Amino acid sequence: MSLIDRITVPFKGEGEGTEELTWGQFAAWRSMQVVEATEWAGGTMALAEGTTVGYIATMLGFIMGRHQSLRTRLVPDGDGPPRQCLAPAGEVTLEVYAAGDSPEEIRERYEKAPWDPMADWPVRMAVVADGERALHLVALYCHMVIDGYGFEALVADLANLDPDTGAALAPVDGIQPLDLARAQRGRPARRAHEASLRYWERHLRAIAPRRFPDRLEPAGERWQEATLTTPATALALAAVAGRTKVHSGTVLLAAYAVMLAGLSGQPVGAFRIVVSNRFRPGFAASVSNLAQAGLAVINTSPADLSESAAPFDEVVARAWSAQLAAGMHAYYHPKDLWALVERVGRERGEELDTLCYFNDRRRSAAQDGAGGPPPSPGEISAALPASRLRWGPRSDEFDATSFLHVDAAGEGIELTWRVDTTAVSPAMLEDGLRRIESLVVTAALADDLAGRPA
Repeated sequence: MSLIDRITVPFKGEGEGTEELTWGQFAAWRSMQVVEATEWAGGTMALAEGTTVGYIATMLGFIMGRHQSLRTRLVPDGDGPPRQCLAPAGEVTLEVYAAGDSPEEIRERYEKAPWDPMADWPVRMAVVADGERALHLVALYCHMVIDGYGFEALVADLANLDPDTGAALAPVDGIQPLDLARAQRGRPARRAHEASLRYWERHLRAIAPRRFPDRLEPAGERWQEATLTTPATALALAAVAGRTKVHSGTVLLAAYAVMLAGLSGQPVGAFRIVVSNRFRPGFAASVSNLAQAGLAVINTSPADLSESAAPFDEVVARAWSAQLAAGMHAYYHPKDLWALVERVGRERGEELDTLCYFNDRRRSAAQDGAGGPPPSPGEISAALPASRLRWGPRSDEFDATSFLHVDAAGEGIELTWRVDTTAVSPAMLEDGLRRIESLVVTAALADDLAGRPA
């Protein structure tokens, strides 16, 4: 790679001071401690014709000054967790690389480079350029200061940048991290926190302690992942979501629940799902980390015991209800939740496995139902041969028992499932991904729609 220039970009914004971490910041900080790695959001993108390096520098200074989360670093606080420290001004570097350099290689280097939360800004940005002509942008933001919906809010707020002067065209919107930390000590937030813990405790006392009762011998490195790219599932999701009147992400969660019930032999599953919390007042446009894990408990057993399995549309309806309950009870201090999980485990006499995750990274796209006429059965069936499975890396670094990520992939979707092979063997991993595809496609092609939710 050919580093051409390092542009120093000054910034200045409103607010300064030190506060305790917000609940979202605390969860991200603790997660990075556990995995011993910095977690980043962002990536690379091709830039529109006419974009200049000067504009990218102006944009970087604008976002740094405008959004307090991006000029927040950590400071030690004795033996406890660190505190957040907001700087009123500073400088950040924009790196400029030569045309022909790979944006993906720059992104990978940024992700792997050490990051000091006490000294470094939580933003890494570069531009691949031909002279003053900017070709590609590389932008990474530490997950401590932003989540997926926060990234969408950041992009949307660029409409408020005057590209000629760098001035803001409107006041910044959404709660800022210092204000949020103070609010989370207030009575309304504490009520939500206590209600969330009561909800979690009720389910923690009822679920099976281990999601997969049988322990397997791992072959080689313990955690394994695979990705199924499946256009047929994307088409089938549109049909089922339109029929059941729910988001397509809910349909996938239902299929995941049914698949895991078959693998584990346990019809009731507890899933940690990402809850944006952006339905709360003042949160929607905030460029910060507000997402927390909610607990969705889904029963896949048939209501009629004469049936061998619940109709898939019924499981979709249950998954929708479980997501709503999880969303209403995903605003809490993670430290107190972790203590609760340990206490309930001790009282039940065994460690609880709550590490089964579902994360639909399509965000807003996952909320769409069928836009227009649903795909025909012939279109869905014809797309099945295009499905492709690829194996991902293996690792001995601690991870979840079962973690399904969902991403958009052109005309299809990607299902990336990472598992603990002491619970799910590689053969089960491949079968499980194909089972999810089969469940959604079969539901889309089913003629008997009796019992579907209104």
